Amino acid sequence: MASAHDRAVLQAIFNPTSPSGDVPGLNQEEELIDDDSGFEVGLLQQVKDLEMEGVTAAEAGDLPTALERFSQAIDTLPQRASGYNNRAQTRRLQEDTEGALEDLERAIALSGGVGRTACQALVQRGLLLRLACQDDKAREDFERAAVLGSEFARQQVVVLNPYAALCNRMLTEVINKLRNPEVSETQ
Repeated sequence: MASAHDRAVLQAIFNPTSPSGDVPGLNQEEELIDDDSGFEVGLLQQVKDLEMEGVTAAEAGDLPTALERFSQAIDTLPQRASGYNNRAQTRRLQEDTEGALEDLERAIALSGGVGRTACQALVQRGLLLRLACQDDKAREDFERAAVLGSEFARQQVVVLNPYAALCNRMLTEVINKLRNPEVSETQ
């Protein structure tokens, strides 16, 4: 089992836009886990080793090797969600948004929308949807990830709330008028 520090490092690598310390599950009483009980133990260990090799390659900036290791993990256990999520992160870093979205869709479907992998995949898909200006769909993913425990997703739900945005804009105007009354009088 990886330590909290290890999870934070991996989170920073694969989710560079998330705030520090936003490791899914750490903000909950019970940590999110993925159910790997249905897989043969030897194959599961082989896949986890391939995924760690992929993470190591990604940390070193060798994205082609990382992509290859994650693809090998998927080929070995195609019904395990984690490999698709990891490969999606690598594809995103390689600016293959379409491929990343396909892998995230598969990770979410295989995970049943629960567990650590689902939470991470929902956040990543939400970010990609937000970049594509699909804020309603992004908000849906962030809401689902927030329920699973992602603090970053909770923050994004607030940011994408149109009422909150309106209130923030109005509050900013009021504060600016209070800080600079002479500027607001001349306008």
